[in-house]
Amino acid sequence: MEQYVDALALVDHHVHGALRSSVDRSTWESMVTEAPVAPAVGSIFDSQVGFAIRRWCAPLLDLEVFASGEDYWERRCELGEDEVNRRFLTATGTSTYLIETGFLGDSVLGPSEMATVSGAATREVVRLETIAEGLLAARGVDGFLASYADELASVVAARSAVGTKSVLAYRHGFDVDPERPTAALLKAGVEAAAASGRVSDPVLLRWLQWCAIDLGLPLQLHSGYGDPDLDLHRADPTLLMPWLRMVEPTGVPIMLLHNYPYHREAGYLAQVFSNVYFDVGLGVNYTGVASRSIIAESFELGPFHKQLFSSDAWGPAELHYLGAVLWRRGVTSVIGDWVASGDWSQADAERVLRLVASENAERVYSL
Repeated sequence: MEQYVDALALVDHHVHGALRSSVDRSTWESMVTEAPVAPAVGSIFDSQVGFAIRRWCAPLLDLEVFASGEDYWERRCELGEDEVNRRFLTATGTSTYLIETGFLGDSVLGPSEMATVSGAATREVVRLETIAEGLLAARGVDGFLASYADELASVVAARSAVGTKSVLAYRHGFDVDPERPTAALLKAGVEAAAASGRVSDPVLLRWLQWCAIDLGLPLQLHSGYGDPDLDLHRADPTLLMPWLRMVEPTGVPIMLLHNYPYHREAGYLAQVFSNVYFDVGLGVNYTGVASRSIIAESFELGPFHKQLFSSDAWGPAELHYLGAVLWRRGVTSVIGDWVASGDWSQADAERVLRLVASENAERVYSL
């Protein structure tokens, strides 16, 4: 099983670019978790993700397994960001990255740069709120209302994007009125965004999602665990059920991203809605060896043709590498045990692994 899994080419269906240039240790430690700053006490190396870095990433920097955090940081600085990126990105076994470019894009490599460094193919996913904020600043309230849907379609076409993404969970939460908003309500939301420079009004946010649905491309939604900008209890994907009932007849794929600690809920939604898909990215990286239980739980209710691989790596290339390594080790352990016990056949296991690793993403995103 291990050899088969290690040879699988991955499609990372939700990921961001690796760091463009080196940062100081405090900044790097903050980037390796969802915390906005480095730990006030101790170091990130004393955590599951820190242990995973020392175990799996250290050897790629020519260090012994479980090298100290200090030795790791010193060697990382010695090599420089370009070489660190090259080593980690080429070691992931990823064939295609679907890169969401809407978050601090100047700080990280863009799709073409990621392709050059990693040797993998890259495609883009467009963030709805980023397009909206740029257009609103350029054209004002009335211009925005008249042109956002066309502008979104134009950007998607110009970038050959394979999907869109919303950060509704961050900007408000999933507990919103699912209906398409009226023109009067929508204008009030746009005016509020124009005054603040930030799209956070729930009426406007849900309108952006309906504009994305009209495009027909897969729509990614951050769900569950994230940085303190979100209220975790409002990022439970089951809160989307009234909206999902309205969207399901369109057939537009809804891609629930990450989901931890609501990954079981996401699996349920993927079972009961024909157009819902999910992954357990992000949570896998940050839980290290404990991610095996998350991976096992993701295979409880979620249909196997509705699950995808994702790292949601952003910034430090260690996260791109760990996303792949920990997922491979997790499925090898979990599914390998099911095969060894006689509960699954080897042929079925290999078929399911191909689906999750790449084939589901290739089908849904029409790669």
